[in-house]
Amino acid sequence: MVSPIDPNEIRMTGENSFIRLGEEEGGDLTTRSSHWRVLISPGGPGHALFLQSELTDNQVRVYTDNVAAARWLQEEIESSLFPPFGDVSVPVIEAKFSRHGDVRSFSTEKVTTRDSEISLTWYDFIEPFVIRSSPGSTPGRVHGVYSVFVPALSAQLDIDGKVARGRAFAQERNGQPSSTCCLAWSETWVRPR
Repeated sequence: MVSPIDPNEIRMTGENSFIRLGEEEGGDLTTRSSHWRVLISPGGPGHALFLQSELTDNQVRVYTDNVAAARWLQEEIESSLFPPFGDVSVPVIEAKFSRHGDVRSFSTEKVTTRDSEISLTWYDFIEPFVIRSSPGSTPGRVHGVYSVFVPALSAQLDIDGKVARGRAFAQERNGQPSSTCCLAWSETWVRPR
């Protein structure tokens, strides 16, 4: 009998939702965001938003309410997902985070700094699914990840009322209908002990 207990070390559990917008299917992305709500990690709990968009002059920005968690995410996870988000020389901007809505209609994450407000909104949801990726099963990544993906066929990101150009695109993940914009909840990253 196979044990139901995963033998790997838990590194992070929480959420990692993303918005990836483009102007044409398969073309370059005009906006890329990675939003984290961390419950457990070596850097502690907290939130982080990694963002690159024409609204940021294509510069990477990092927003957080826990610098230790954000830097840990950069070094251990973001560096393998999208290396520009893993650059720990990027200054951190202190922010507050809140969520509104739910997956029946829309979900909005608000990120508020001393000088600005960012809104990330997902809507037009399709059927959710679970991703299970064992440690080492993705080339170049030692981690495994388990997550509930809730794909959104539409999404919007704005900074101080200026809306990022581009749109979400439908895409498949191993034959499963998905999108370039997904809520990724109940997410746990593990690595071999």
